[in-house]
Amino acid sequence: MTKHEELNRWRLILGSFSEDSLGGEMPVHEFDYGEVDNLLDFLYGREYGEDRGIREREGGLGPSQMLIPEWIRKIRRIFPKTVVERLENEALDRYQLTEILNDKKVLETIEPNMNLLKNILALKNRMKGDVLTTAKEIVRKVVEDLTKKLENDIMRSFTGRLNRLQSTTFRHSKNFDLKKTLRKNLKNYDPDLKTIIPHRLYFNPRVKRYNPWHIVICIDQSGSMVESVIYSAIMSGIFSKLPILSVKLVVFDTEVVDLSGYVDDPAEALMSVQLGGGTNIGKAMNYCESLIETPARTIMIMVTDLYDGAGYTPMYSAAKRIIESGTKLFILTGLDTESQGLIDSNAGKRMAGIGAKVATLTPDALAEWVAEAIIS
Repeated sequence: MTKHEELNRWRLILGSFSEDSLGGEMPVHEFDYGEVDNLLDFLYGREYGEDRGIREREGGLGPSQMLIPEWIRKIRRIFPKTVVERLENEALDRYQLTEILNDKKVLETIEPNMNLLKNILALKNRMKGDVLTTAKEIVRKVVEDLTKKLENDIMRSFTGRLNRLQSTTFRHSKNFDLKKTLRKNLKNYDPDLKTIIPHRLYFNPRVKRYNPWHIVICIDQSGSMVESVIYSAIMSGIFSKLPILSVKLVVFDTEVVDLSGYVDDPAEALMSVQLGGGTNIGKAMNYCESLIETPARTIMIMVTDLYDGAGYTPMYSAAKRIIESGTKLFILTGLDTESQGLIDSNAGKRMAGIGAKVATLTPDALAEWVAEAIIS
């Protein structure tokens, strides 16, 4: 590497204020990464200013005014996809450049991902017209992608409800085990006919559909729970596809909203969520208690950090009644892939003492909990 190349790299790493430190050995006109520098400075130059105890930004040779759409277009042309996603996330989260979400064309260029979804949910009330329509399409795309990633593992947790180790004498097309039939009859392959001639058909005993388990998922929609809200809605959609489960979906802050009508459409459910506001867990639990019809076959899943702004006594009282009725109560202080959750530890201990299962879980771990509760 030549000295010129080395100076260019250090200049790019250290930024425009490093020119004095570089000893004046590299005049501005010899800096080869000017466009890259301008694009990075457009974002990270926001770190500089009097309020941060750093000298004011000085004029440079780059464009004096760059608008968000132009910046998005240029970074997507110059940087690889992973870097573009990092820059877009930084723009939204660290520097609050929320105007990104108010331009339909810009929205259409941003890679749909979890971070973009969280920002859309936080700001959707400020969106209108074509922008809102585009935002809804992004929400649906991200939800569908997340569902595809989770669904196979979730469904696998419930395969114990089909006893694949034993065959049944009750034969019906609905419980025909195609994979086992093929596997057991591979030795009966006829090369002339180029097909398998099965000597025996195999069937599985299925759980009856007419006596399902009931799942009530109740989600704290305060701003700090946004990722858990997303995964809870997705999990309710996946659970609703299982014939052994009947699912209700409820969200709350100081008020309670029943979204059970959207349980099979997580994207629409998420667009109905109002993030932020206070928290009244006791009120939400009282409402969910009213949804319980068969306590012995019901699991209530409360997704909340247990910080109750309305006082803790009603929450504890409702939890005690629900558990004593025979309903299984799960308290999830967080539901996300990183399994990081904040919790009112005293409330968590109290809930556990009453008989609730309290934890921060990943989505697949929640599926294991539900499957275990049903099978046991």
